[in-house]
Amino acid sequence: MPLKKIELAPGINRENTRYATEGGWYEGDKIRFRQGTPEKIGGWERISTTTFLGVCRSLWNWVTIGGQNLVGVGTNLKFYIERGGFYYDVTPIRATTAAGDVTFAAVNGSSTLTVADTAHGAAQNDFVTFSGAVSLGGNITAAVLNQEYQVLLVVDENSYTITAKDTAGATVTANASDTGNGGGVVVGEYQITTGSAIGVPFTGWGAGAWGSGTWGTGGTTTQPLRLWSQTNFGEDLVFAYRGGPLLYWDASTGTAVRGKIVDTTNYPTSSDVPTAVNYSFVSDISRFVFAFGANALGETLIDPMLIRWSDQESFINWTPDATNQAGSLKLSHGTEIVTATQARQEILIWSDSAIYSLQYLGYPDVWGAQLLGDNISIAGQNATVYAAGVAFWMGRDKFYTYDGTVMPLPSNVRRYVFSDINSAQYAQVCAGTNEGFNEVWWFYCSSGSTTNDRYVVYNYVENLWFYGTLGRTAWLDSGLRAFPLAATYNYNLVNHEVGTDDNETAVATAITASVTSSEFDLEDGHQFAFIRRVLPDVTFTGSTAGSPALTMSLLPLQNSGSGYNSPLSEGGDSSATVTRIATVPIEEFTGQAFVRVRGRQLAVKIESTALGVAWQLGAPRLDIRPDGRR
Repeated sequence: MPLKKIELAPGINRENTRYATEGGWYEGDKIRFRQGTPEKIGGWERISTTTFLGVCRSLWNWVTIGGQNLVGVGTNLKFYIERGGFYYDVTPIRATTAAGDVTFAAVNGSSTLTVADTAHGAAQNDFVTFSGAVSLGGNITAAVLNQEYQVLLVVDENSYTITAKDTAGATVTANASDTGNGGGVVVGEYQITTGSAIGVPFTGWGAGAWGSGTWGTGGTTTQPLRLWSQTNFGEDLVFAYRGGPLLYWDASTGTAVRGKIVDTTNYPTSSDVPTAVNYSFVSDISRFVFAFGANALGETLIDPMLIRWSDQESFINWTPDATNQAGSLKLSHGTEIVTATQARQEILIWSDSAIYSLQYLGYPDVWGAQLLGDNISIAGQNATVYAAGVAFWMGRDKFYTYDGTVMPLPSNVRRYVFSDINSAQYAQVCAGTNEGFNEVWWFYCSSGSTTNDRYVVYNYVENLWFYGTLGRTAWLDSGLRAFPLAATYNYNLVNHEVGTDDNETAVATAITASVTSSEFDLEDGHQFAFIRRVLPDVTFTGSTAGSPALTMSLLPLQNSGSGYNSPLSEGGDSSATVTRIATVPIEEFTGQAFVRVRGRQLAVKIESTALGVAWQLGAPRLDIRPDGRR
C-alpha cells in the first residue's frame, strides 16, 4: 500500500466534535502554527533576580531623552520604574503628617505595634514610612521604627497596627522596656492607597446597583482589582489607577524620586485637575492629557461617561477657556468608559456597550466623538490591543475587531474559551501582541480559577487560533525591547521567545508542549486498517539539548464514539520516540518507527517534555494496509 501523508489544516478548532472537525487539530498547549504546521513556542526567562511587591497589571515602555530605557510597572500595591532589571519604587505620597502626629504603643512579648494617628485615612495593606522616631526603650529601637511599614490591620479611623521588623525585615518582639511612644516629632508619610489583586465579590448594603438583591439583604457586586493606565508625556510619565487621582513622574528627577499627585500642593499653578480618574491617556496629536471617566468641574464624584482633556502640551491646566483648548464631552452609549487606545488617526474609546472614535477638530470644539458600534461588549480595561492597523478585543461572549468597521471576529475556539471562563474576573483579562509571529494573545481566568491560568491566541495574518495554559498578568510587546515582556505570579518580569525552557525562576524547567489532531478516517473508515510503520517529519532546529526528542502517539478508534483502542493489550505499540540522530553535515531524524495500531479512525498526538527541546512538525506519513471489517 502507498504511504498516506497526514496533512491537517492549521489552527485549533473546538467548535464541534473531534470527528466533525476531521482534517484539523483539536487541542494543544504551548504550541503555535508557522506556515501551516505546529511547533513549540519559544521559552522565557526572568530579566533579573529582583522582584516587586504585588500583582502587576500594567506595563509601559519608553526611552528618555538621555537614552534610558524604562518600563512603568503598576501593581496592586506599588508603582515602579524598571531600569536595567531593577524595580525602583516611585509610588506617590498621598499625605504627610505634621511632626508629632504619630505615636506608637507596644505590648511586652508581642511584635504587633499600635500606631495612633488621628484621621490617618489608611486601609489594610497600605504603606507608610516613619521618620523622627526614637526608641521605645527596649527592642523597638529608632532603627526599627524609622522605615517603611505595611498596615496590618485598621483598628479605627485614628489607629492601626503594624508588625515590628528590623532593617533586614526580620520580626522584632517588644520587651518590658518598650514603654515609650516614639517621641514627639514622629512623621508619617502615607503612600497612595493599595488595591485588590483580584476582583473580590461582596454582598450587603452598598453592594450592587440600587434595587439588586432581595429586601433586607442588599446587593452583590465585585470589589474592583487595582488597574493602572499609563502613557509617557515627553520623557515623563502620566499615570493613574482606576478611581484614583491623576499622577505624574518626572524622569529628570531620577528613579530615587517618587511620582506626585497632580494637584495644587505639588503643582501650585495647576487648575481644575480631575481629582478622580478611571483611565488616563496622552494623545499623539498635540499631546493632550485625557481623563476618561472623571469628576466634572466643581464636582467630586466620578462621572463614568465623562471625558475631560487638558490644554494642549499641559498636564496641569484643565480649566476650559477661550485662550486654551481644555474641554470635556460626555458619551451616551453605555454606563462607563472602560478603556481607550491610540489608533492611526483617531483615539478609540470603549464603553461597556459601545465603541467610539475621538478625533481632533481644532478650536472651538477641539475634540469630537463619533459612535462606531453599539451593542458590543469588552471584557475589561486591558482586553484590547492595536496591531497591523486593526483593533482586536475580547468581549464577554465573543471576540471583536475594528479596521474601519466593527465586526465580530470569527473564532474556532470561541465556545471552548467562553464556556470555561470566570466571568467574575473579566477585569483580569490582559491582551498583548507578539508582532514577531503576527499574534494577539489574551490571558484569562478559567472558571475554577481566580488567577489568570489560560491564554488564547489569534494569528491575524494566517487567520487561525490556538490556546494553552500559562499564568501572566500583564504583557508588553515593544519595539524598544528585544523581546515581548510579561509579568508573572512570581512577582517579576520575563522576556518571552527566549530559548526553549521556562526560566522564570533560578531553576530552569522543561516546557511541556503538545498538540493533538481531530479524529480522521483510516482509508475510507468503512473497515479496519492496520498501521505498521510511521515516517515522522520533524525538525529540531533551535534545540539546545544534545539529543532532543519528542513522542508521536497514534490514537486509534473503532469508531468516533468508542474511545481510543488499547493496542498494548494486543501486543501492539501506538507511540514512537522521534529523536535527532545527527546534525552534520545536514540534520537528520528518525527515518521510520515501527508500530502496531489497528482502527477505523485515528488521532495523532505530538508531545515534548524535556529541557532544551524545540521542534516543528512537517508532514508525517503512515504505512497502512486493510485489516478487515471487525
